[in-house]
Amino acid sequence: MTDEDYMRRALHEAQQAAAEGEVPVGAVVVCRDRIIARTHNLTETLHDVTAHAEMQAVTAAAGSLGGKYLDQCTLYVTVEPCVMCAGALGWAQLGRLVFGAADEKRGFKRYAPDALHPKTVVLDGVLEDECAALMKDFFKRRR
Repeated sequence: MTDEDYMRRALHEAQQAAAEGEVPVGAVVVCRDRIIARTHNLTETLHDVTAHAEMQAVTAAAGSLGGKYLDQCTLYVTVEPCVMCAGALGWAQLGRLVFGAADEKRGFKRYAPDALHPKTVVLDGVLEDECAALMKDFFKRRR
């Protein structure tokens, strides 16, 4: 599967989040060409501001692997991680981060560009238009 294929899986998670009244961010973790975690935002459901898709993904992937380091994994997430999530990804020593839409207001690149592990490879803009449209449509409907 390609980066776009995995990002489509993350988009599916984001759509599920939107259907549940959550901010539509979805994430998928891939290790050795196998999806080991698929998650989405759960902040409203769990009444927990830390329940971002990426945080859920780190926890699920670590559980699946039986260890805390994700250096052999790729995280696909529909929106650029925030500083909190980037910090967690750094501690998990994520091997590769692929995200769709940039987050100009809250993204880690603006506030903490060095939060990720130094060896983490970052690819952005994968299915960017689809990822951005999902967020814009969600917030347009809420206003």
